[in-house]
Amino acid sequence: MEPSQFFIDEYDSPIGKITLAACGDKLCGLWFVGQKYYMAGMPMSVIKNPNAPIFIRTAQWLDKYFAGMQPRATELTISPHGTEFQRRVWRALVDIPYGATATYGDIARRIGAKSPRAVGGAIGHNPISIIIPCHRVVGANGNMTGYAGGLGIKRYLLTHEGAI
Repeated sequence: MEPSQFFIDEYDSPIGKITLAACGDKLCGLWFVGQKYYMAGMPMSVIKNPNAPIFIRTAQWLDKYFAGMQPRATELTISPHGTEFQRRVWRALVDIPYGATATYGDIARRIGAKSPRAVGGAIGHNPISIIIPCHRVVGANGNMTGYAGGLGIKRYLLTHEGAI
């Protein structure tokens, strides 16, 4: 895809500024500003385009989410860039219900992976935070573990959803 087909915009959330990225007409990135792997996989040259229809739909989705509604990832056209293994993990994350959590081991079993650690690596590289709900994954003992956006944001999201 040509760099001219990559767009970015920003969304002001209750927990800080979020950067949105689109690849053509699909959402391919959603990062908290400054999070680990911020803008990973995006070309150096992107165009700011707040009027892109995918950004308008994503902002509406996020507005609903932060208002306490439970929008589904399937309401948006997303295209996370990653390996086949990463995409399998990310598809499994979308199945974790709002207000619930799963462990790395749960996800590994769900996709037939041998290593929860490898699953954790894929989760850490999730390029579409919140919508692909990697914040809903906890350690085997139920404790909060790493989150690319920071544990404070993870705690906020899980509390917001009623999971903790």
